Amino acid sequence: MEKRGAEITTIDCNYVVPEFAASFLLTEGNEAAFIENNTAHSVPILLAALSKKGLKPSDVRYVIVTHVHLDHAGGSSMLMKACPNATLLAHPRAAKHLIDPEKLVSSARQVYGAEVFDRLYGTIEPIAESRVRTMSDGETLTWGTRTLTFLHTRGHANHHFCVLDSASRAIFTGDSFGLAYPALQKHGLFIFPSTSPTDFDPVEAKASVERIASCGATSAYLTHFGPITDLAGARTQLLAHLDFSEKLLHDAADSTLPDSELSDFCLKALRSHFKEAVNAHGKLIKMDLQLNADGIAHVAKKLRKKNE
Repeated sequence: MEKRGAEITTIDCNYVVPEFAASFLLTEGNEAAFIENNTAHSVPILLAALSKKGLKPSDVRYVIVTHVHLDHAGGSSMLMKACPNATLLAHPRAAKHLIDPEKLVSSARQVYGAEVFDRLYGTIEPIAESRVRTMSDGETLTWGTRTLTFLHTRGHANHHFCVLDSASRAIFTGDSFGLAYPALQKHGLFIFPSTSPTDFDPVEAKASVERIASCGATSAYLTHFGPITDLAGARTQLLAHLDFSEKLLHDAADSTLPDSELSDFCLKALRSHFKEAVNAHGKLIKMDLQLNADGIAHVAKKLRKKNE
């Protein structure tokens, strides 16, 4: 087989709607790696993209997940089953949920219900511990011409890392550097953070944005959705939105509203804050705003208990 150079392919996983969640295929020589793998339903799409590159599942060297939220890692077991020579790379706190996903699956089924869970995520099985490798903060991995550097980035999830690729000067940011759907980019960059449950921490989230923006990358590959090159502009927007979210968090915690009404309180504030995007593409960001409101409300309730 002809030797190929380092490449990145953005794959639309067709999760919920088109251009909503991506996986990334990296090729290095005659090997490949996936970063993010969405759900079990997306695995045939990923393998089809691999085939278009003239590669086979046995050529996949690494399967990498930024964190174990199911729109990023739900397809891990099926993809690993299809790729017999692959090693899965994960954050140390994420690995245990990939090796034994029972708790993760059980809690998600309670949230979504069995029917919706199966429709969204399909089957999630354990992955042999021998095939999982954890990556420490700042740890590097040499793969052909590439050096991959793993940066732990809290704020969205405590088990989250980003992957900096020396060959392309790209960083794969999971949910730590916001969401930038293509449909919202018609009038310039529009990016907003994910503050979804359960680990939202505005101070850590802002620190992660700063770390990503200053890491030396010239492009960021967002799972939601695809590459952006204006990292400075993204930093400015994300920090402003996170400042708003942090204030909203404390407003919610300090309010006299009962816990049961905090999510609605936060959602109303977020819809007002993102009024232009809601008016233009309310259906597209409806789920994100609800998740963001739930995440802020969840932390507000914890703050109340802490201050009792």
